[in-house]
Amino acid sequence: MPVSKKKESPANLVHGIKPYTERNGEEYMNKKQMDHFRSILLSWKQELIEEVSRTVHAMQDETANHPDPNDRASQETDMSIELRNRERERKLIRKIDEALGRIDADDYGFCESCGVEIGVQRLEARPTATLCIDCKTLDEIREKQMG
Repeated sequence: MPVSKKKESPANLVHGIKPYTERNGEEYMNKKQMDHFRSILLSWKQELIEEVSRTVHAMQDETANHPDPNDRASQETDMSIELRNRERERKLIRKIDEALGRIDADDYGFCESCGVEIGVQRLEARPTATLCIDCKTLDEIREKQMG
């Protein structure tokens, strides 16, 4: 009976990159892990830049002057939503650049609040994470209490 190779589904990929498999006794944030997360961050950044570029071109193409006020209002609303999305993406690109800077400084993967390991699985889910799950939870509790 032939052995079937497990094919990686796109849902399992993180920005087109297969998740990292930790080895027993492997040093945390070794060169392989750092390279892995650098690849994810660069791929994600490229996706965002391409999306921003597509939107800018689409918005330039759609700047029709509609005589109907409802059409004009609808177009302005759509553009406003797109601009908010692009602003969110610009902030995300900044966070990605900061994470890449932490990789360059050998500071990636450690909580900026308490210094413990953030963890490979958490970084796979949120490559720009700067807090371990405990500090992030405390942060969210504080926000709710003050909010």
